[in-house]
Amino acid sequence: MLDARRRQFVTLLGGVVAAWPLAARAQQPAMPVVGFLGATSLDTDADYLRAFRQGLKDAGYVEGENVVILYRYAENQLDRLPALAAELVRRNVAVIATVHGPFVVVAAQAATATIPIVFTVSEDPVKLGLVTSLARPGGNLTGINFLSQELAAKRLELLRELVPGAARVAVLVNPANAGQTESTLRDVQSAARAIGLQIHVLSANTSGEIDAAFATFERERPDALFVGSGAYLTSRRVQLVQLAARHVMPAAYVVVNLSNRAG
Repeated sequence: MLDARRRQFVTLLGGVVAAWPLAARAQQPAMPVVGFLGATSLDTDADYLRAFRQGLKDAGYVEGENVVILYRYAENQLDRLPALAAELVRRNVAVIATVHGPFVVVAAQAATATIPIVFTVSEDPVKLGLVTSLARPGGNLTGINFLSQELAAKRLELLRELVPGAARVAVLVNPANAGQTESTLRDVQSAARAIGLQIHVLSANTSGEIDAAFATFERERPDALFVGSGAYLTSRRVQLVQLAARHVMPAAYVVVNLSNRAG
């Protein structure tokens, strides 16, 4: 399902490029240039980018042949995003594709009010203030909501069903993504009270901090692990799955299986 949703994102992006006004094209190089703005790194996004390029190819765009892609990644340093977005605008790209959450979209949005921006987010883009409505986004932004944030409470309930005797659940979040972390904890804490679970929150923003969190889990032995959503924790999915298996810890991760498209 994940690749299918990535393809939907790429199809939307391809439509934006195809609909690019003729007057704007006349001011651009013969080969359209797509800006790709992300919070993590090229290496951690390898699978995503493979699907992205294949989706573009399916839409008739082959990198290096009839489209150029400029990749700009913040390497998990979110304060770099505004400068990277501004650089893409200076390069006069045809469209900016953003991934890894609303903070990336906001950086692109602040950099341009005219270049089309295509986003993927895990929360309602209307609630985030990115678009006016799902049916009529307005402005220069459109994209897809994966709904992973809205499903945080449901994932905790499913984890309880997986481990019926669970009383204490560890929750791992990324402190660098303050808005998403706050929203996740609010929903998880509310759901935990409703089903009688105690939660213990730990934070991680580096590979070493993830290792340290699991060392804490080993000492405290929670009954299960709930991994918050967000670009960084998703990029460390292999490490997280391997550690959970090594420590024999039932865990719930983000699964992208639903989306709402704006526009």
